[in-house]
Amino acid sequence: GRRGGYMELCGIDHKVQAEIFKLSSANLCSNLNGQIMIDLMVRPPLQGDASYDSFTAEYDAIYQALKRKSQMVYAALNAVEGVSCQPLEGAMYAFPKIEISEKACGAATAKGMKPDTLYALELLEHTGICTVPGSGFGQKEGTWHVRLTFLPEETQLIKAMDDFQKFHVGFTKRYA
Repeated sequence: GRRGGYMELCGIDHKVQAEIFKLSSANLCSNLNGQIMIDLMVRPPLQGDASYDSFTAEYDAIYQALKRKSQMVYAALNAVEGVSCQPLEGAMYAFPKIEISEKACGAATAKGMKPDTLYALELLEHTGICTVPGSGFGQKEGTWHVRLTFLPEETQLIKAMDDFQKFHVGFTKRYA
């Protein structure tokens, strides 16, 4: 993937802004692709520009695909018993709440890890689906989550959600 970033400083003394700019310029040099990407993000082609039509078509296609995938992942996660997820808005991640049994919690403790870490590691081992345990995000005490993305191609996501559902059923039975 491409990486890039930008920072806007408002209400900051100009001397401080100059120092921050100097520090960030020395440490954060994205590659040419990243620089072009950020430039397009903050200054997209305008109507009448040669690339406006193709940029707009590609932008809209990507947006619609992300919207479809987010809705599909949301529906698939909420269809799994013991899993609940809020609508996916604003980020490219789902953060479903996972019901984890006391037996699974005990198994995780015995291995020196949080229950959602056990869940994430077993999910990766059994399905190849990579998630991040929610315990690293300051989740509500006594609840367990994983974070996963909906960026893969739609056909891959359909299979991944099917694999996720089958894994969850098996995990629940293993630790019943």
